[in-house]
Amino acid sequence: MTTPKQKQISRRDFVTLTAGAAAVGPFFLFPDRALSSQKTLKIGKWAHFASEFDLWFASMAKDWGRQHDTKITIDEIPLEQIRAAANAEIKAGKGHDVLMFPWPPAEYSRHAIDHSDIYQTVASKYGAIPQLAHRSTFNLKNKAYFAFADFWVPSPLQFFQDYWAQVGMPLGPVHYGSLRGGGKKLRDQLGIPCGLSFTPTLEGNITLHTILYAFRAWILDGRGNVLFNKDGFAVGALKYMQALYQDSGTVDQLAWGPGGNVQAMLARKTSCTSNAISLLRAAEKQDPQEARKIWLQPPLIGTNGMGVTALPHVTNCSLVWNFAQNQDGAKQFLADLIDTSRTGYEKSLGCNFPIYPKTVPDLIVRLSKDPQADPSYKYMGLKDALHWTPNLGAPGFATPAYMEIFNCSLVPRMVQSVLRGESSPEDAAAAATSEIQRISEKWNQS
Repeated sequence: MTTPKQKQISRRDFVTLTAGAAAVGPFFLFPDRALSSQKTLKIGKWAHFASEFDLWFASMAKDWGRQHDTKITIDEIPLEQIRAAANAEIKAGKGHDVLMFPWPPAEYSRHAIDHSDIYQTVASKYGAIPQLAHRSTFNLKNKAYFAFADFWVPSPLQFFQDYWAQVGMPLGPVHYGSLRGGGKKLRDQLGIPCGLSFTPTLEGNITLHTILYAFRAWILDGRGNVLFNKDGFAVGALKYMQALYQDSGTVDQLAWGPGGNVQAMLARKTSCTSNAISLLRAAEKQDPQEARKIWLQPPLIGTNGMGVTALPHVTNCSLVWNFAQNQDGAKQFLADLIDTSRTGYEKSLGCNFPIYPKTVPDLIVRLSKDPQADPSYKYMGLKDALHWTPNLGAPGFATPAYMEIFNCSLVPRMVQSVLRGESSPEDAAAAATSEIQRISEKWNQS
């Protein structure tokens, strides 16, 4: 018996409703069954310097998931914990389908699928694999790609123009000699030290590997042979860093944590540093008037015949594990990710330069008319960035041996032993050479 508020359903209504439900499909009739058949894609990524990029990435990935009937989960991992996360997933034999690294994950190549299919798919739209991607993700031993690179972040020099103008260098230092000479004057006259990072952080690792490369103190050659300390260039580079620190440094440089060089610049406690433009973007947000005083330029000119050069602050490399549960979905996602490079560049506030230039064909125009910069052409110093940016591992490839050397902070440890007075440049170079040789031999035998 029904009450006045209850609605009676006639046989005709019942037939109509059940027919409609059948037309919609079993998802609505049997939700548990439908959810269990839906694909999943688990993505782990390093937390970007620009939070706007991570927010956009999460939204973009969820949209992709809806279009491909795939449930997307994204875990943002502090940059310093990416390597530990990768080791834990390998040990467990499970984890994310895709793990995104801020550097080439060559150490994990034996646990990765061959990413050649992804590069081939992208090539049909945007051309052959660019050299930076090839040399950052290609395994020389098995001729396979252990990861897929989609963007990179340049490392220009950023300096306070008003500080350097007071010592007769309004355009800032242009080579390592003027960095040392001008830096000494700045500390002597104004008490403002140079702000290069010398610590075992991403900033320190990139800065110190760049200095070694710029002094031709190369670590490994293209075949993995040890070059370091074979010709005196390594000792020369260490003596330069020792003199730079003594003439223009500060003890704080030896204790900075991640982003320490950025915080020092934002507080006007240092005169210059090498970093991603996330530094200048942070200044533009924090204090536009102070940001006007920060200029950027290409990296310093090297010695021993080396020109303008700096290693990439980030080389974004995505790895699909060979134990990933959704390898096909992961490959499709990464191939489609290239189509979003233009938006990714914008949402990263211009930090993420595209691996495939065709995805952002008006990059030079954007650099010349930046809406946040004052003046608007301030970022034009990056227009030739691809030409002065070699890959990590140069003059060779990003091999497992080189990337272990990089990730275990061998170079920052070597440099700090000299700057702290614990070792002479000669002894520090010799000790580092022995460790480099051990790592190289280990990977050659594997």
